[in-house]
Amino acid sequence: MGELDALFRSRIGIPKNEKITFEKLDNILEKTAKNIPFENLCIMENRIRDITKENLISKILVRREGGLCYELNSIFYFFLIENGFDAVLASGIVYDHTAQEYPTLGRTHVTILVTYEGRIYLIDTGFGGNLPLKPVPLSGEIVTSSNGQFRIKKNNGEHGDYVFEMKLKYKDSDWRVGYAFYSNKITTDVSEFNEIQTIIAENQESRFNKNPLITRLTNEGSITLTDSSFTQWRDGVVTKEKVDKVKFKAMRKQYFGL
Repeated sequence: MGELDALFRSRIGIPKNEKITFEKLDNILEKTAKNIPFENLCIMENRIRDITKENLISKILVRREGGLCYELNSIFYFFLIENGFDAVLASGIVYDHTAQEYPTLGRTHVTILVTYEGRIYLIDTGFGGNLPLKPVPLSGEIVTSSNGQFRIKKNNGEHGDYVFEMKLKYKDSDWRVGYAFYSNKITTDVSEFNEIQTIIAENQESRFNKNPLITRLTNEGSITLTDSSFTQWRDGVVTKEKVDKVKFKAMRKQYFGL
């Protein structure tokens, strides 16, 4: 067992000697979503480091922080590789529902593609509260988890040959586009994501360099903390309270360990 494998298992709470099979990925994805938050504190606090395997281990598994998509999916990719999976990383472009278009920022989302028994599946641990929590086949079949329904549709648009769609539990009545991606533009070198990190940190259109954001899934739904509010979804019921700087600091530690 490698260092990353052992630390990752410790971080999400799975036995160090348990064999990781494709059938067990559902459980592992749920544990990952509930234990490793999606957050942008390094961006907001100007603590950015190069995207390398060593730096990701230090940040997410040793210091037990969270991260954004290019960090969370990269570390999960390494975990899959160490456990014998046929996995690669792919970049995508997230759909802007407010503007009703794909942003000009470009391909700033990172996801994972796994090939198993001749079929390709998408795995995503870095899409905030929109996680499928299960491998989603590129064949178009609908996957249902505790977080909602998810599918991937073939696409002939300029932004990718596939589109990831979701219908979140309690939140969506119709299918929504998550992001488009190219299944044939893949990488195994996470240093390529330094360009994405620079865009996220510096571009005026980036929504992750304006205010702190921390979110993770829970057994009942999800929790989201910003510097102005704390939102909880519990069994379909949402509550929201105002937060100031002092409360933000206390709650980030209480609910996220950050």
